[in-house]
Amino acid sequence: MENILTIDVEDYFQVSAFESHVAREHWSRFQPRVEQNTEKVLCLLEQHKVKATFFVLGWVAERCPELVRRIQLEGHEVASHGYSHRLVYEQNVIEFREETRQSKQVLEDLIGCEVVSYRAASYSVTRDSLWALEVLAEEGFLFDSSIFPIIHDRYGIREFPRRPSRIRLRNGLKLTEVPLSTVRLWGANLPIAGGGYFRLFPYWLTKAGIQHLNAKDELPVIFYLHPWEFDPDQPSLKGPIGSRIRHYLNLKKTESRFENLLRDFAFAPLKRVVSELKTISEYGFENASRRLPSSV
Repeated sequence: MENILTIDVEDYFQVSAFESHVAREHWSRFQPRVEQNTEKVLCLLEQHKVKATFFVLGWVAERCPELVRRIQLEGHEVASHGYSHRLVYEQNVIEFREETRQSKQVLEDLIGCEVVSYRAASYSVTRDSLWALEVLAEEGFLFDSSIFPIIHDRYGIREFPRRPSRIRLRNGLKLTEVPLSTVRLWGANLPIAGGGYFRLFPYWLTKAGIQHLNAKDELPVIFYLHPWEFDPDQPSLKGPIGSRIRHYLNLKKTESRFENLLRDFAFAPLKRVVSELKTISEYGFENASRRLPSSV
């Protein structure tokens, strides 16, 4: 079974957990490392003949246009990660629409084709920001991968379906939601989708989780990593102790574990895998509609 590999292209100083110590207006003061780290990921993917979806931050795309073009020329899907990595639930509808539109336009101008997949900063489409899905559909997106069906201090809708679902939106449009992967265990969803979980858990646990989803649940895994996770030499930032632990834990192990992952499983871009799924369940937000704003 082909799984979905995604790379969230942002720099180490743009991580949401460090927002209290790194203001957006000061980003230009930091040493950029996103280009060299993303190129490292591209080289690894080329070695293993794997294609992926790259969710690129608009701010990064404007400053690294050749990187974005290279991603597309090498056969990967270019997708949107928003413009400035603002959490969705900290924006209003107008702000989110403007950021979404700006990022989409920047990327499409660079690659010369339509961008149809989106992922919010830090998976920040929660029950309080479901309205964002309507905006995405209105702006021309077909796929979203911003919902994590777990309990977490910053994100998550634990009751959301664990499989890709075509959502019937209140505005009459539809959007296919591709949630980050979890394994159902002891009545709870265990995250095995990548990122900090990939660095925290031993590799055998990640491998077993993916095998279970593929064989038992007959689901493709939606896996993610960031270019900065391949960079153990990145500058150290100040921040909450919990955030620092999650960010810097086992960075030296990312590359070797990633190569094991590419050897053990088949991967492809999000748009291709989801488009080829034989069945996608229909899902409506009738029970959550009370939380949607009256107008978007």
